[in-house]
Amino acid sequence: MDTLIYEPSQHMGRKIGGVRRLVGLSQTALGEKLGITKQAVSKLEQSEQVDNGRLKKIADALGVTEEGLKKFNEEKVIYNTVNFYENCGVQTESVNANVETLNHFSMDQAIKLFEELIKMDKNKFDKIQNEKK
Repeated sequence: MDTLIYEPSQHMGRKIGGVRRLVGLSQTALGEKLGITKQAVSKLEQSEQVDNGRLKKIADALGVTEEGLKKFNEEKVIYNTVNFYENCGVQTESVNANVETLNHFSMDQAIKLFEELIKMDKNKFDKIQNEKK
C-alpha cells in the first residue's frame, strides 16, 4: 500500500482568500483597497501564482506582511488557535484586555472558514486517492 504524504498548498490565490476571510474583508472590500473589481479579486484567488510586485500590494491591503502571506498555512492557524488561544489558561482580566476586540472576525466565522478549508482539503485528498487507484 502506498503512503501518501500530505503537503500544504502553495496555491497563492487560496492563501490570499484565506487571509482575506480571516481579516474579515469581502472580495468587494479587498477590491476597493486594490483598485480592482470583485470579479478581479475572485479571479486572483483562483490564480495559483501571483507575481511578487502584486503580492506586496495585496499583503499591504490585507494588513499582513508579504512573507506572512507567502507562508500562510490553514493547518498552522487551526493548530495555534486550538493549542495556544483556547488552552493558554490566560484570563482576560489578567492581561487587562477584551479578547474579542483583538480579532477582526467572530469565532463563528473562523470555525466556518476552517470547516470549509478542511472539507476542501479532504476532497482534494480523496480525489488524489481515487486517481492512484
